[in-house]
Amino acid sequence: MPRFTRLATRRNFLLGLSLLMLALAPRASFALDVDVSGGRINPLPIAITPFLVGGGAEEAGATLNEVISNNLARSGYFEPLPQNSFIEQITDFNQEPRFADWRQIQAKALVTGQVYVDGGKIRVEFKLFDVNSQQQIAAQQFSTSPKNLRRIGHLTSDVIYKALTGIDGYFDTQIVFVDESGPKDQRVKKLAVMDQDGFSVRTLTDGSELVVTPRFSPNSQEITYMSIGQGTPRVYLFNIVTRQKEIVGEFANMSFAPRYSPDGQRVIMSLLTTDGRNSNIYEMDLRSRQLRQLTNTPAINTGPSYAPDGSQITFESDRGGTQQIYVMGVDGSGQNRISFGNGRYSTPVWSPDGQYIAFTKQAGGRFAIGVMKPDGSGERILTEGYHNEGPTWAPNGRVIMFFRDTPGENGGPQLYSVDITGYNEQQVPTPGFGSDPAWSPRLN
Repeated sequence: MPRFTRLATRRNFLLGLSLLMLALAPRASFALDVDVSGGRINPLPIAITPFLVGGGAEEAGATLNEVISNNLARSGYFEPLPQNSFIEQITDFNQEPRFADWRQIQAKALVTGQVYVDGGKIRVEFKLFDVNSQQQIAAQQFSTSPKNLRRIGHLTSDVIYKALTGIDGYFDTQIVFVDESGPKDQRVKKLAVMDQDGFSVRTLTDGSELVVTPRFSPNSQEITYMSIGQGTPRVYLFNIVTRQKEIVGEFANMSFAPRYSPDGQRVIMSLLTTDGRNSNIYEMDLRSRQLRQLTNTPAINTGPSYAPDGSQITFESDRGGTQQIYVMGVDGSGQNRISFGNGRYSTPVWSPDGQYIAFTKQAGGRFAIGVMKPDGSGERILTEGYHNEGPTWAPNGRVIMFFRDTPGENGGPQLYSVDITGYNEQQVPTPGFGSDPAWSPRLN
């Protein structure tokens, strides 16, 4: 089957978002107190005032306040102050705030905004202030279709997050996952996509086939995954925009555990050997359809993940007797084991900044999500429980999402997120049960 056409560029907000950067002042006069190794974050008190509204935009203003407040609070880095504590009530977007009033309620940062309807479009403006220095840190204006309102909230959250932390935000992103429903012994599994906060869920498949391990392409428009239908389980590509589905190779045996290369031109995956006892890792060029074998050992070699620069690959293998994590060159050279703790290690995935590899660890009847450096040093467990599995990184490398299964007849998997410090673990809402999450790159 010929390769389906990729869209050359991502349409900005699909129906025309225009974005104008108005100002970006010097960095804030404070710093967040974050201890990466100790799992401690002291959240920053921030006041997010009700957006001023005009032209019938009351509901839009309330939605923006909700989205921005929830995003910043869920990050664990910020503490949105209750609006009933505000002394000053902002009535004029262009008037300078009374900073003494905001200092009195211990606010360190202040967000003001306005939203109105103009010609069928929603127009949004906001300003971010450092209360102590009385400086404007950032300001931005958006104009878009009303259907993109929540996304404006996510983009606004990203600007605030970056201005106050110096780290890129991750709110304007999506999650692909497996939506599960039905009895435990007859689960229906569908591919689904949602915003990172659990809103705007869309199912992509009808549940007639079991689907596992979906992964986004670098342009966020395609997904690769494994489908278990009537025949041999196969790896597929799925275009989210056109809903076209394409098989990745007609192999004699099962193909599984796919993932895109950083440039989106290749897919790496595992292929079962002819005798069905082992698997090796292969890479397929999606343009030429040439297949290259990267491992060749009598073992289960699977779960490959590229380094962000594409120069190395991490994977899991039981060639030494138990599942462990290995790293090799992108051509398969220099295959070295890096995990040496007690237990079994699996599902390795490289962080977007290249500093860590996240993994699942099984020991003592419990499953943990942890991180280590690419040389195997600095292993840290972030969370553990009955059955945690499948870490995926936010594009800024600060948050990991995974799924946790629960026992019992009525139990099932749910999505969770945790900060890289091991702090701020929380459930991510899904319509039903959810497993195998994968984070998209930033959409803007």
